[in-house]
Order: sequence, then C-alpha cells, then structure tokens
Amino acid sequence: MRRLAAAVALLALLLPGGAAVAKPDPRWVFYTDDTTWYTSPWFGGQHRIMIPFGCTEAPYYAPDPRCADEHGFHHGIDVAMPCGTRLYAARRATVVDPGSLGPAYGTTPLLLHTDNWDLVIGHTRKRFVAPGDEVRRGQLVALASDNGAPDGCHLHFEKRAPGGGLDTATYPRGLLDLTAVVR
Repeated sequence: MRRLAAAVALLALLLPGGAAVAKPDPRWVFYTDDTTWYTSPWFGGQHRIMIPFGCTEAPYYAPDPRCADEHGFHHGIDVAMPCGTRLYAARRATVVDPGSLGPAYGTTPLLLHTDNWDLVIGHTRKRFVAPGDEVRRGQLVALASDNGAPDGCHLHFEKRAPGGGLDTATYPRGLLDLTAVVR
C-alpha cells in the first residue's frame, strides 16, 4: 500500500502542470472574448488568457490616455491557472533581483534577464531559483498563486526592455509561445 501511495505521489509530481487539473478559481473573470485554451513552455497544463495585453475594462487599472472609455492599460498577459501550477523557464536567462516592482506583482515575483529583454513573472507562490541563478529551458522556476492578485490564481507575464520599467513593456504574446489546444 505504501508503494502505491509513493507511486501516486511521484506521478503527481511528474505530470505536467502539477495542480493544473484542479477546479477553476471562482474569482476568475475573463476580460477577453478569447475562449481558447493554450499550452506554453512557460507553464504546465492547458489554460486560458484572463486579461490580455493592452487596453482593458478590468477594474484593476487606472484610466490610461491610450484607451477609450476610461479603460486602463494592462502591461502583460494574465493566464488563469490553478494555484500551484508549475512555471518553467522557456528561454535561457539570468534571474535578477526584482527590486521593488510593486505590490501588484505579489511579494515573490521573478525577473528574468537576457540580452534582448527582461521578463516579469508575477503572482508566484514559491520560487525555486534566486537572483544570480542561470536558468535553462524547461527548468522549474516557480509555482503560480494569487499572491498580490485580487482576481485569483494566475500567471502575469510581462516583457520589458532590459533594465526598463513599466513604460517599456511590450506585447509579450510571441515570447509566451502559446499553442492553441483543440478541446
């Protein structure tokens, strides 16, 4: 019986996405018409975009002059996923000190740096890497959570210029490497 329990526990650790088969978070609100489920080398499992990059009616952002109807501007892509979903590095990068990104990213955000961009991964529960670490493709870096997120567990994925601030954020979808899933 102990062997069976150990095998089940090991299988749960090895399955992509870990907790990705859990029930949807009741706090999720989708501010997009995109109902597609996606996979990505950045996360385990199949998930939906909750808040896309750009102008949004999501109530968490101050009105932005780039947006109509007093909408705010979202500088990343939020992908709804259960708490505990495994997050991976999909590119070689160096983990750098996130400094004071602010409370909107939670208390344990990741900042990954390459020669071409910086990547902010927000709302993590646990990090498996630390500033100074070199990460490789496929390496487990963190677990998704609702840390700093009023709208439930999700991944916030943001692409910035190297060393740049929020005002340098650019459309990150290509870097997210989303693949649509036929369900």
